[in-house]
This record gives sequence, C-alpha cells and structure tokens, in this order.
Amino acid sequence: MAIVAQSSKYGDIGRAILAWAVGLLFFFPIFWLVLTSFKTDADAVKPEFLFFFTPTLENYLNMTENYDYWRFATNSVITSVFATVFALAVGIPCAYAMAFKPTRATKDVLMWMLSTKMLPAAAVLYPMTFLTKSLGLFDTHFMVIVVLMLINLPIVIWMLFTYFKEIPKEIIEAGQMDGVNTWGEIREILIPLAWGGIASTALLCFIFCWNEAYWTVRLTTTEAATLSKLIEGNRAPEGLFFGRLSAVSAAAVGPIIVLGWFCQKQLVQGLTFGAVK
Repeated sequence: MAIVAQSSKYGDIGRAILAWAVGLLFFFPIFWLVLTSFKTDADAVKPEFLFFFTPTLENYLNMTENYDYWRFATNSVITSVFATVFALAVGIPCAYAMAFKPTRATKDVLMWMLSTKMLPAAAVLYPMTFLTKSLGLFDTHFMVIVVLMLINLPIVIWMLFTYFKEIPKEIIEAGQMDGVNTWGEIREILIPLAWGGIASTALLCFIFCWNEAYWTVRLTTTEAATLSKLIEGNRAPEGLFFGRLSAVSAAAVGPIIVLGWFCQKQLVQGLTFGAVK
C-alpha cells in the first residue's frame, strides 16, 4: 500500500510539473510580446539586448499619440459587440427551431452550415470586395458587422443547438399548453433556462469577432478599421518595426486576455460543450 501511495504521489507531482510546463509554453509568446514592446525598434533586433535592456514607454506613447489607437480600439469594440448581438438574435431562434421542432433536413442543414467554415476566405475575397464597393458599403461599420456576424453564425447556432438539446422538451410543451406562443417560449422559458450556454456562446463569438483579421483588414481602410488594421499597418518596405508592432499587438490582445481571465468558467464551458453527457 505504501508503494502504491508513493507512486500515486509521484504521479501527481509529475502531472503538476507537466501542466506548469505546458502552461508556461503557451504563455511564453505573450510574455515575449510584452517584453519586446518595452524595447526600442533598434534594441528589439539586437541580440545583446535580448533580455537586458533599458525599458521605455516610447512605443506606447507613439501608439496613442500618432497612431490614434483609441479610434481603432473603439471600432473593434463596436463591430465585435454588435456582430455578437446580431449573431445571437439570429442564432437563438434558429437553434430553437432545430432543437425543438426538427425535421428530416435538420442534420443536413447543420452540417451544411458547419461546412461553410471550411470555405477558404480568399475564394470569396474578390466578389465580396466588388460587392461592397458597388453598394457603397466598403469601409463601413455596417459591412464589417454583417461579415463578422455571418462568419461566426454557424458556430453560434451549433453551440446553442447543443445547449438547447439539454433542456427537456416537456418544459416547452408545458408552456405551449399554457398558451405561450413561440416568442414567449423563447423569451420566458428558453433564454432563462439556457442563460449560461448563451453567455458562453456570446463570449466566444465576441472573442472570434475581436480576433478576426482577414476580413477586417481587407474590407476597411480608415473609417471602420479595427485593431487588426492598426497592427497590419506597422509594416514598411524597409521591414517590420518590432518594438512598435509588439506594443500595438500587446494593446490589442490585452483586453481580450483580461476578459478571458475573468470569464474562465464560461470559456471552458463553451469550449467543451457537448463533451460530457
């Protein structure tokens, strides 16, 4: 028994060390990003200043004074929040219909929606750019919000569908017997019961919208440009400005890291939905 207990103890220690090692491995790029952001562009590329250097806030001051950081950040907040709200407004009724009033085509529709995520974005770049410019919607908040909503809508519907399937149909049927209409079922029964799942879905959708770079860079120039556009703008023919690029990147990922830290429970629930029955 003593040998078994000692072996179990060593196993726990080994798993703890492995977990810390994996955690540090994932955290290291963020640490290096923040560390580089406090270097000048010249120091960032010199091996002798790899770890030991004189910290400076020059990159952050330059970012706020010359690059109009707050305008880009405001655009990111506006587009991410509204895209998430609209995705939920469309996704909740769709997931409700598929979960509680399925047809023979329900599974096919779900698989088709998921398959749209496999479409290479570059395949529709030219038609999308041509269409937005023809309609006068290029570089507008409206177009960015619509695109972000559409590319995340399949994931939103899939997640909500899985959450709604966990709710007993008898509860919905009881509401129908009491004379509650469809919108009443969604508003008064479904949303309160599935609030945790909806919150998890909204959080993940917001993160996906915030991190989206391909479309926000290519469908904007100045007016609706997000932080992804600001990061992409720190390129020049003579090369990358690593100090400034790191500062802008750190300021872009910082809010989402803080949000994820305070919403760990919802994130884990959203990322592992349907894994445990």
